[in-house]
Amino acid sequence: MAGQILSPLPGTFYRKPAPDQAVFKEVGDTVAVDEVIGLVEVMKVFNEVKADKAGTVTAFLVENEDPVMAGQPLVDLD
Repeated sequence: MAGQILSPLPGTFYRKPAPDQAVFKEVGDTVAVDEVIGLVEVMKVFNEVKADKAGTVTAFLVENEDPVMAGQPLVDLD
């Protein structure tokens, strides 16, 4: 396993840029370093979650709109 992508801060995790748009990434998609895989919203401010390593998404460890903590694993990469 290449590793995990962790939440940079506490808040609410979103897999989509907007409710009516497609998710940033699906299981099986490849991810490049600095590519956006989701958003964490804190007090109405949306912060991009970017990959700090490249790989293939093998699992999302949280669901869309789940609360997350800083440092919590969000995505498994292979």
